[in-house]
Amino acid sequence: MFNHYSVLQQEVLDGMAIKKDGTYVDCTVGGGGHAERIVSRLNENGLLIAFDQDADALKAAERRLQPYKDRALFIHANFREIEEQLGLHQVTQVDGFLFDLGVSSPQLDRGERGFSYQHDAKLDMRMNQYQRLDAREVVNEWPYNQLVKIFFSYGEEKFSKQIARKIESARQDKPIETTFELVEIIKEAIPAPARRKGGHPAKRIFQALRIAVNDELSAFNDALHQAARVIGIRGRIAVITFHSLEDRLCKQAFKKWSTAKPVPRNLPVLPKDHQAPFQLVNKKPIVPSENELGENRRSHSAKLRISEKIQEWNEEFSYIEGWKKS
Repeated sequence: MFNHYSVLQQEVLDGMAIKKDGTYVDCTVGGGGHAERIVSRLNENGLLIAFDQDADALKAAERRLQPYKDRALFIHANFREIEEQLGLHQVTQVDGFLFDLGVSSPQLDRGERGFSYQHDAKLDMRMNQYQRLDAREVVNEWPYNQLVKIFFSYGEEKFSKQIARKIESARQDKPIETTFELVEIIKEAIPAPARRKGGHPAKRIFQALRIAVNDELSAFNDALHQAARVIGIRGRIAVITFHSLEDRLCKQAFKKWSTAKPVPRNLPVLPKDHQAPFQLVNKKPIVPSENELGENRRSHSAKLRISEKIQEWNEEFSYIEGWKKS
């Protein structure tokens, strides 16, 4: 079973302003919770397009949305292929995109997927089970400097150098094969006083490895820009993030796209190519209610940002200052 609690469901529906005959893209369909709520509001002329690179998640969503199969299209692909896949399916008009980022509950809870530091399993962490790169390869083959870089950049781990050095030493004796082997190495590398505060000592490293294995930030950056180009006027892009790196990228993109370019003072009217292509639907992120937090502890870090397209896309708005690919 692929049971996943879909966070901020009503807030997503309200924020996306679903039209009955609209076309909507769920870029990370997961177990289909958000998708079911969206597609149930569509009539026979509406369409939901569901992406997921996790084959298990996509199958679960297809089962859940079986009653709406006539108005749903399922695509097994990374969301960084949005433009290509929509083109292949002759989809030219989109009224809304939803990104629900991060790792899903079933991926964490199924120990054999290797995402969690709480289950002993082979190091894996692939969202797409068919890709070659996995966490075992990263841990055992990537050089010390590259490990330090991802641990610091993606995990914001202040003991990145010590942990990378300990991994480098351990793998010289034998390959690091399992999640618990890695957890013990991480614990050994972190000073005892630091291990006693701030949550599980492996949390940041496992996050960093997952992001690196799945190239999550670059994929999201690519997909977000594709969505901005493809979506129609008055269409909305909704993004749910679960950690600061994703949220910062989204916040920077939405802010840039909704800020007009400066022009010389003597121009009486702002030229159209200087006008912002988007406007913010919510200036501050929407967070879960107390009721939702009581139902699902994993909702606590969720943030929802929504932006609406108000004029044609200008490529000069595509650069996000302050964010670089790693």
